[in-house]
Amino acid sequence: MPHIRIVVVGPKFEGNVGAIARSMANFGLDDLVLVNPCPIGDDAYRRAKHGSDILDDAEIVDTIREAVEGCTLVVGTSGVITYGDKNCARVPLPVRQFAEKVKDYEEPIAILFGREDIGLLQEELEKCDLLVTIPTNEEYPILNLSHAATIVMYELFDGKLNEPAKMNEHNKDLLFESFNQLMIEGDYPEHRRHDTEVLFRRMMGRAVVTRYEYNVIMGVFNDAVKKIQGKRGAL
Repeated sequence: MPHIRIVVVGPKFEGNVGAIARSMANFGLDDLVLVNPCPIGDDAYRRAKHGSDILDDAEIVDTIREAVEGCTLVVGTSGVITYGDKNCARVPLPVRQFAEKVKDYEEPIAILFGREDIGLLQEELEKCDLLVTIPTNEEYPILNLSHAATIVMYELFDGKLNEPAKMNEHNKDLLFESFNQLMIEGDYPEHRRHDTEVLFRRMMGRAVVTRYEYNVIMGVFNDAVKKIQGKRGAL
């Protein structure tokens, strides 16, 4: 993910600023610039939680020009979309599409969020290189400031869950062999084995079995086969 600077222009409620700082901490961002903000006090810090350090380090400036200094790409955000070629300043890119386009971008990016009541002004949008929006219900498209910022940061975040190891091709072959052996040892009707094998294979494919799950299932199959064979040997 490229370096992202979050720029909040003219916020009126300190709680929203604190909530944005918290979300920045959630998504590994720490560059926050406030343009002519309301006073930042206790409510902001209560909302920031573990993002309080981001509030401490936030830069406060008077102009957007100062806020975006050093950033190669300046991105405006808006819930208001105006269709048609004559108002190009409000022709947006959906945020998910934007995130995909800039995932390999190497230069710093400034993302501007506007005021709670009127957002970014037309002349402020015209200073941006592009505009992004969050697709919402057309009947009520305007999101809370901190919620909108959180969604944009989420879409940009490239974190990956620490997923467990998956069953490999060799494991899969052994699993199906064990399942077939269980059907044979259990005297499962021969004319139904092929269809049942296909069903089991499809079910395991949909499940995307982990290595641990594979070991547990194999243990059950092997124990069942041994028990059946042991009972036959005792006869």
